[in-house]
Amino acid sequence: MAALREKMAAILGRPPPLGPEVADPVFKDLPFVREETAEGPRYRRLEPVRCSHQVGRIPVDAARAARAEVLALLGLDPVIGTTDPARSLYFDTETTGLGGAGSVVFLFGAFWFDDEGQPFLEQLLLRQPGEERALLQRVAELFEQASLLVSYNGKTFDAPILAMRLVMNRLPPLAVRPHLDLLHVARRLHRARLGACRLTMLEREVLGFVRGEDIDGSEVPSRYSHFLRTGDEESLRVVVEHNACDVMTMAALVGLYGEPLDTLAAADLVALARTYRRARALDEAARVVDDAVARGVGDAAVRVRGDIAKARGDRAAALRDYESLCVKIDDPGLRLELAKLYEHHARQPLRALELTLAGTGETAPAAERRRARLERKIARDSTPASPAVVGEVGRPSRKGPSGVR
Repeated sequence: MAALREKMAAILGRPPPLGPEVADPVFKDLPFVREETAEGPRYRRLEPVRCSHQVGRIPVDAARAARAEVLALLGLDPVIGTTDPARSLYFDTETTGLGGAGSVVFLFGAFWFDDEGQPFLEQLLLRQPGEERALLQRVAELFEQASLLVSYNGKTFDAPILAMRLVMNRLPPLAVRPHLDLLHVARRLHRARLGACRLTMLEREVLGFVRGEDIDGSEVPSRYSHFLRTGDEESLRVVVEHNACDVMTMAALVGLYGEPLDTLAAADLVALARTYRRARALDEAARVVDDAVARGVGDAAVRVRGDIAKARGDRAAALRDYESLCVKIDDPGLRLELAKLYEHHARQPLRALELTLAGTGETAPAAERRRARLERKIARDSTPASPAVVGEVGRPSRKGPSGVR
């Protein structure tokens, strides 16, 4: 490259441009090694990770033993249950922008296990924009080898931008694999307790790990631009480590989520039970919510226990839970559920009407229809039966006026 600049400068009659030259094959401060490929040079970091390496309280190799059927329930995707978590690819990208045709993936991070169960951290760095095809081809190889993709907001951001870059480089599309996006899982399980579900927050509040030096994502593109202009490796060092932490945190989260009942905080068990209910795993949901009640989670767990009992067809249990809550909580939605059970299960339309008149959160027309129907039932129940239609054993006869059933 330097020789080409000098030749062009000689043709134009100008001095060669000044500025730092980046050493081509070797980085001084970044852990990447140059590899020659048919598409040009590729800069790769490949390091084994200790199986006992922990992100907070969870070792990364717990991800390898995660139960695929549990991950499928958490991801609300039955296809995930057919995958092999030991062959998962945990991936994350750092890009030059927030999307669009001009955004480029300049750093790809991955965490994966080999056939012997040894975990590896792999990262690919785009040292110069013209070397993108070599990076993308290795990404394609990793996707091809994976049974399951795991990311954090990867369905919305990382996977689409990788797909776009392959199109821009006229390369075949990535292999289609089931994809577990942990952002969606985290929101289902932790949002009620934590609010925002940034990955670093999950590290701290769920895994019990606090990163050391780190960088805000908004700084990443400018640091890469600085690196391209100056060759300053230090500007990228913290970005590289940030990316490495992200993929290993994903593995630790999958290890935790693979056996959630024994590892989640008690307050998160209610959300876990709701998620299982959405996935129609009602027996599992009941087991989780019973554990939440036993661990003292409180009214929220009792409400979910009632919802699960109703979904399982155990209306008596649902009625007990809703009744216990209704005396303590002013909740129109709860009164609605209880009114339905009083009307259709307990056959107590008068009690159902009292709840309806107290307010059930329905629209005015729906509430009026419910009120009118209940008043008709109350009036019918209070009307004495005619002797002409009373059977021999004192029950209303099922025969019509003609005596035909």
